[in-house]
This record gives sequence, structure tokens and C-alpha cells, in this order.
Amino acid sequence: MNTPGSPASKPWYREPWPWFLISLPATAVIAGVATVWIAATSADGLVVGDYYKAGLAINQTLARDDAAHALALTATLQRAGDALALTLAGRLQAYPDRLSLTLAHPTRQGQDQTLALSHAGGGHYRAALPAMAAGKWHAQLADAAATWRLSGVLHTPFSQPVILTTDAETTVQQKGD
Repeated sequence: MNTPGSPASKPWYREPWPWFLISLPATAVIAGVATVWIAATSADGLVVGDYYKAGLAINQTLARDDAAHALALTATLQRAGDALALTLAGRLQAYPDRLSLTLAHPTRQGQDQTLALSHAGGGHYRAALPAMAAGKWHAQLADAAATWRLSGVLHTPFSQPVILTTDAETTVQQKGD
């Protein structure tokens, strides 16, 4: 009962504190539903389905790195207008007619590209330069028979020469003058 001079009490839903207390768990429920929806609708391209076969493939890849190291192979990638120029150096008996350059985005598998580089005489190769999103890319260069492999990391926009070697840890992007 209200007495004269005392403030009138409001129903609970007119008070701010119950709504504040209700909003905390409600926010957590909404965030949980959003997380489940994102997990269900987006694919994780980084997970390998068959781990055993992937493990066997690592041994073949290491043998290709050893073959490139034995031949003392290095490659320099640089932009030449709208084309990609590659210079291959090492102890090859004959230069292959074609090379395969795989440009792999570290997190977005759908942006990966494989380029076929054509022999342009000597140790020089050329290919059209595709559109690439800005950022870090992993590069793998191999001959058509997949007997050797060079790898490295390049950063786009592609403005400075990049050296590909048998050891990805020693790959550097040279500084321009």
C-alpha cells in the first residue's frame, strides 16, 4: 500500500537492473548461436583428410628438395610489366621446357594458383602475372617431371625480386635501391 509522501513502486519490468542482468546471459546465447552458424556454414580448408597419405607425401617432397640442393638450384622471380620473369640457375644439364610455379595463399585455399612458365632461352622463363590479393604467398617451383622443387615466400604487391631456394627458411625478398 502506498502511503502519502512515499515514492510509488514500479513493476519489475520498468526497472533497469533486471534488464541489465537478463542481457548478460542473453548476449552469451546470441554469440553462441552465431559461432555455431559460422562453424556450420564455412569450410576449414586447412585440415587434411588422410593423414597417413599426407605423411608419405612428405618423404617424397623431402627427396625433391634434396635433388634441388644437389643441383645447387636457385630461382629469382621478378615482375616484368604484366608478366612474371624467372631466372633459374644451377648445375642442370639441360633446362626444362616448362616449369610449374604454385602460388599458395596461407589461409585461403580457393586463391591458390598454378602457373606454367615457358622457357625463353638460357635459364629464363616467363608467364602471365595473375591478379593476386595483397599479402603473404608461399611459392613452389618444380620441373614438369617433379624431380626437384624450390620454395619460398613472397609478399604482394609484387615489386621486388624474390629468391627461391631449397630451404624456405633462407628465402629472402631483396630490398630495392
